Amino acid sequence: MARSWEADPETTFLRRIGKSPQELGVTSDTPDCPDMWELDNGDVAVIGRDLSSSLGAKLPAGVSIGPDERLVVIPRSMLIAAKPDIPSV
Repeated sequence: MARSWEADPETTFLRRIGKSPQELGVTSDTPDCPDMWELDNGDVAVIGRDLSSSLGAKLPAGVSIGPDERLVVIPRSMLIAAKPDIPSV
């Protein structure tokens, strides 16, 4: 059965959503920083910690992680800072 949405591997990064990890103080200026980006096709890329193994075992009923998906966690402050950049429609 075909999925109704597929990630586009040909898309590119358009703009950061919210503030940089440095501005939020959620990084030590190393390359492993959490971040959120709007892609040029309108989708969103999230860089965070992969907790698929630990939190995947605790998913609510009806929620699943596909074999090509990961459960990624970002700091709460990052999502709050991104709110003004997220369209309502």
